[in-house]
Amino acid sequence: MPHTVWSGAISFGLVTIPIRVSSATEDHSIRFHQYHLEDMARVRTRKVCEIEDREVTQDEIGKGYEISRDQIVPISDDELDDIPLPTAKAIEIAAFVPYSDIDPIQIGDGYYLEADGQVANKPYVLLRRALERSDKAAIAKFAWHGRERLGLLRVKGETIALHALKWPDEVRSPAELAPKPVDLTEKEIDEALVLIDSMTREEGIDGADWATDRYTAALEEVIHAKADGKKPPKAEQDEEPAGKVVDLMSALEQSVQKAKASRGDGGDADVHELKPKKKAPAKKSTSKKAAAKKTKSA
Repeated sequence: MPHTVWSGAISFGLVTIPIRVSSATEDHSIRFHQYHLEDMARVRTRKVCEIEDREVTQDEIGKGYEISRDQIVPISDDELDDIPLPTAKAIEIAAFVPYSDIDPIQIGDGYYLEADGQVANKPYVLLRRALERSDKAAIAKFAWHGRERLGLLRVKGETIALHALKWPDEVRSPAELAPKPVDLTEKEIDEALVLIDSMTREEGIDGADWATDRYTAALEEVIHAKADGKKPPKAEQDEEPAGKVVDLMSALEQSVQKAKASRGDGGDADVHELKPKKKAPAKKSTSKKAAAKKTKSA
């Protein structure tokens, strides 16, 4: 189980919900150490005092803010913990907003909130169900690691998840990066929509063949091969494309055909067979109607 990274409470109006916070994600990346190539001895980073020119222990190291070259203000961990902020000990809900209004660029690391104790269970479930029924997300403020942050609370299964959010002034405007106006035909847009439809996966990301970290898997093969004294495997050469497609419409059409072919070979996307149209009932000919009238009158 993940370990607790913070404990405190959710402040929901006058309701207080004691909680424990644990990380919602884990990193599976392969990490390397630094070695001296000549003798493969470990290369380490040592902390040295510039004045005494000696290595110092962790107990001798503290935090400080440099106001100028001649003035450094020391700040202790206790002073950081005792900052007079209501959010230092609680995740304070400030407002509720539609989840669709949140800019995904603002969303950062994710955490799971766990009710801390039997007394916290009822208000915790109450908040979770209220978020579910309202279809809204809670915007909160909290103070971790020496700074106050903005947070997003949302429902994740039977639990409440917390996402750290960037402050609005921390998000850069993309206006300068937008391309210049271009001419697009409706046919090109329609073909792009067909391509999107042909690549759509209704089940989401989980379980997809492409939703795997191929780089880490390949790196593990290299490490195991070298550990066994073998040559590391080489990358397979992809087939050269038949030719460079310069026409956008042609590129879209070829992409659609490729996506459809992939589906037919048992790809992840669902193939929806077109149901045959029901034939309209055949209309009686005018001659038959006329003949029937004559027979009736006779």
